[in-house]
Amino acid sequence: MTQGIDPSVAPSGAGCVECDGAGGWWFHLRRCAQCGHVGCCDSSPAQHASKHARESGHPFIQSYEPGEDWYWNYETEQMYDGPVLTAPVHHPVEQTAPGPADRLPRDWRNHLH
Repeated sequence: MTQGIDPSVAPSGAGCVECDGAGGWWFHLRRCAQCGHVGCCDSSPAQHASKHARESGHPFIQSYEPGEDWYWNYETEQMYDGPVLTAPVHHPVEQTAPGPADRLPRDWRNHLH
């Protein structure tokens, strides 16, 4: 097992933990490869995935979007070729991106980074 990646840990949920708790929204989702925390990407208004990486010291994320399986290493700022993680490997297909649809402001594009 690569230090910083635990393939046996399930994701924390279908959406960004912090955005769901605050009634917010996200552009795309990222999953911490060490603890399963699902956070929003750096294009999202709140950028919770990278905040989680900085605060926890967990360096690897994997995309949590359907059809994507790439990893990113925050320490090296490079892509990484990692193992298959415990299912589910993406948010529900019927869940919109950006999402959730009922929380998106009309001008959501103006809020992206």
